[in-house]
Amino acid sequence: MKLAKLLPCLAAMSVLLCINSARAADALDIGSAAPSFKLQDQSGQTHTLEEYKGKWLVLYFYPKDNTPGCTTQACEFRDNIFAFRDIGAVIVGISVDDAASHKKFAEEHGLPFTLLADPTKTTASAYGVIKGLTGAIGVAQRETYLIDPTGKIAKHYVKVDPKGHSLMVLADIKALQAKK
Repeated sequence: MKLAKLLPCLAAMSVLLCINSARAADALDIGSAAPSFKLQDQSGQTHTLEEYKGKWLVLYFYPKDNTPGCTTQACEFRDNIFAFRDIGAVIVGISVDDAASHKKFAEEHGLPFTLLADPTKTTASAYGVIKGLTGAIGVAQRETYLIDPTGKIAKHYVKVDPKGHSLMVLADIKALQAKK
């Protein structure tokens, strides 16, 4: 009897995993144009990808405001903000939380960078970060895209460890700048 109730759930999960695996295969290639976006920040101002042309953009996706890993990651970016600014890089975080949640998160942790709200998941989907079980429950995976000053994907970080990620991204931008 219990198995009969469990089989439909297992079948549904299998379908979700197959769909999300197909989405994972659609990951953006290095050198391809970054998908454009138009989203509100924690202050209600609208931002687009185009406003970051001419700068290195650290576009980091994270699951949820005020959770341990997301707070660690955001605070490390905060602590290194001047190093990013010194090399002409801008940090922008995106989650599917709303602008009010972002405002509270930014104020509580003194975050000096933009947090964009993507409650419709349009941008997160365009960047391929709504996958696996996180997609089923409606949050983005922790992934980062490094976008060069021309608007192209320079690097993609998958399965990001929040601890130390900021310094890794900073070093990679410096290395990429040295090549040009």
